[in-house]
Amino acid sequence: MFFTVQQQTVAVVQRFGKHKTMAPAGLNFYSPFFDRVVARLDLRIQELSVRVETKTKDNVFVHMGVAVQFHIQDPYAAYYKLANPRAQIESYVFDTVRARVPQLTLDQAFEAKDEIADAVRNQLSHIMDDFGYAIIKALVTDIDPDQAVKDSMNRINAAERLKVAAEMEAEADKIRQVKAAEAEAESKHLQGKGIALQRKAIADGLAESAEVVQDNMQSMSAESVMSLLLLTQYFDTLQGMAQSSGTRTIFLPHSPGGMNDIYDQVSRAVMMGSQVPAATD
Repeated sequence: MFFTVQQQTVAVVQRFGKHKTMAPAGLNFYSPFFDRVVARLDLRIQELSVRVETKTKDNVFVHMGVAVQFHIQDPYAAYYKLANPRAQIESYVFDTVRARVPQLTLDQAFEAKDEIADAVRNQLSHIMDDFGYAIIKALVTDIDPDQAVKDSMNRINAAERLKVAAEMEAEADKIRQVKAAEAEAESKHLQGKGIALQRKAIADGLAESAEVVQDNMQSMSAESVMSLLLLTQYFDTLQGMAQSSGTRTIFLPHSPGGMNDIYDQVSRAVMMGSQVPAATD
């Protein structure tokens, strides 16, 4: 009699209850009165998914998903030494994860996924090798804390991002204020220079006009000449104000006779300025 065995499969043949041979893939012969095929073992890589509930160092309960990839390397030991290899692998995964994760905080557990997976693989490889199984890879596929913990983590993350955004916005506002202040200072500086140049030009013009008038009108005193020039400047200013509809400036006192008071004030200011000693470095 004969029987076939599929590719990547091995058949366990016993004679009178005692192991006789491991039949490889292909066509095999046996005696139907004495021999019996008791099992067929899959030699392909298999995967076992284990979900472990454990607690982290900061007392957060998490569900951790671990996937273990393995295959049979010694069919005799795999069949005769272990009755339930999947339960055996699952037990060692539980043991390793629950010994490793409580040493880590929740954040560290997320960062140390590869370390946990390596620890599971090393532990299983050391044990399962004696039972005819080779551990190919162990993967931590999921770390799932309680929903309330995830919500709090999201709130903390959102608050941290809002804090960073507020700091950046405040820094940008500070830069805008500094630049505005620098621009205003530069504007005031240039405006001051312009006013100073304007006043110097007016003073030079008044002095030149006073010399021309005094040369042509010898009988007038310097005070009369200055009063005449100020009066002329006054009327020119009024004319300029009248031409602008948005002007809200007024002169006090608002009369030609007030030129004497203006002249006296200007004269005193000039005399006081001439008496101030020059500044030294």
